[in-house]
Amino acid sequence: MFKKSRRKIVASILAVLVLLLFGTICVIYFASYMQMSEENRQLLRQYSAEYRLLDEPSPPQNDAHPDDRSASDSSQDSPPANNRQRKPPGRPPRLELSTFYSVAISKDGQVLKVDTADVSTLDEETLTELAFRLEEGSRQEGVEQDLIYKITDKGDYILAAFLDNTLMMDNARALITYTLIFGGAALILLFFLSRYLAKRIVAPLEESYKRQKQFVSDAGHELKTPVAVVNANLELLSRQIGENQWLSNIQYENERMSALITQLLELAKTENTVPVMENVDLSRLVYGEVLPFETVAYDQGLTLNSQLEEAVFVNGNSLQLKQLVSILIDNALRHNQGGSEITVGLKKERGHGILSVINSGEPIPEEQKSQLFERFYRADSARTAEDGHYGLGLAIAKNIASSHRGSIQVRCYEGKVEFSVKIPLKK
Repeated sequence: MFKKSRRKIVASILAVLVLLLFGTICVIYFASYMQMSEENRQLLRQYSAEYRLLDEPSPPQNDAHPDDRSASDSSQDSPPANNRQRKPPGRPPRLELSTFYSVAISKDGQVLKVDTADVSTLDEETLTELAFRLEEGSRQEGVEQDLIYKITDKGDYILAAFLDNTLMMDNARALITYTLIFGGAALILLFFLSRYLAKRIVAPLEESYKRQKQFVSDAGHELKTPVAVVNANLELLSRQIGENQWLSNIQYENERMSALITQLLELAKTENTVPVMENVDLSRLVYGEVLPFETVAYDQGLTLNSQLEEAVFVNGNSLQLKQLVSILIDNALRHNQGGSEITVGLKKERGHGILSVINSGEPIPEEQKSQLFERFYRADSARTAEDGHYGLGLAIAKNIASSHRGSIQVRCYEGKVEFSVKIPLKK
């Protein structure tokens, strides 16, 4: 039980940390990527707006400094270095440092100019084919092969401009890789830290629970002796003075105390000892436990039906499994209401053996279902323990199911109450 609690604590801590880390990284990456992409698109738009062919007049630069304009005028006689007009002063540094490619296509589909920026990995033919394919598409902007592109109608021709996005993508991939590496290492460290914290958190509860179980076991053993002494003295007194009302009351209460001590010791045994496991034919075991209860059911005017699938083998302890079956059948007989039969079923389902005991009864409220398997819990608070039951049977059944790596649950439907136990089949 406490191992499961520690695992849940570790899983919860790691889940919260992973979600926080993943969410933070996603927000940072998404915001950074969107910002850088938008800046690159702005640069590409500015480049497309300023692009001019050799014979195309340049727009007036009204915001340029007079000295810059005179210097620009004096340099108009010199031939341009490439197909683009000389970049005006005052342009953003990123525009100067970025690598652009372009393809100018006439309206009749002729290539007017191709600029590969002297990049050896991108030839004119490849760039031209890409430009024609994008120009025929419906999108004017986008990303293609690590290139941000923009298709612009310049009036007399179509300009397909590209901005190399490889550096940004490589940086993003490297950042993600290093984040995953160091994030994974950090999660491993946090895993061990979470285990340590979970152990420290659960330790006081585990110690308290162990003391409680030890107390129940010790108290049960200590109470057996005085109960046996009282019972022996009652027998001696009854022989000397004969039948007596007061002695009968003492005898009755002593028997109740003896039954309670027996159940407490059984509960402590199921909790504190590790049962010896063996290969058990659960089908034959359940059938053997059903037979003695048929007479009890007949005396109550009930029919005990069994629907048992054959050859259901589990790895378990036969004594505890017999006790589990008898507890569930006895519980169904005592709490049957309105129906004339009780059904005991056993089947294989998805690698598990499913034992079910069904009786007629009123629906159990949802808030009580989780408490049915607690010690001393009784659904009807008005009932007393005169029948020799103290609310320990289902708690013992739950411990037996848990010790066999199984589970027990209850569900209500159509006037029926079903207790089912799931135990892994023997491989």
